[in-house]
Amino acid sequence: MNWLIRLFLTGFSLIIADWLLAGITISGFGTALIAALILGLVNMIVRPILVFFTLPLTIMSLGLFLLVINALTYWFTSALVPGFDITGFWAAFFGAILTTVVSSILNAMVRER
Repeated sequence: MNWLIRLFLTGFSLIIADWLLAGITISGFGTALIAALILGLVNMIVRPILVFFTLPLTIMSLGLFLLVINALTYWFTSALVPGFDITGFWAAFFGAILTTVVSSILNAMVRER
């Protein structure tokens, strides 16, 4: 049940990113839920592989390259989900940051109750 709540909260954070950023377009809440599910799967499967292969670059950048990896996984998710469109890298970069921050805040609010 907890994963379902987190899925809805991530979907809602994707909608907020759509509202606040011009380069992100989501065609509805159903698309946001599918994108949240696919984003979770991409973060579970693809992200660790990217982190492993870019570990030297991540260490040299003091971890800042992880933001680039987050943007790439966000952008990759938009390529997999019809109705979830990102216009460029910077939209994916700021969208990933915004989605992470909003989702973390919402999850913390739900966890307190």
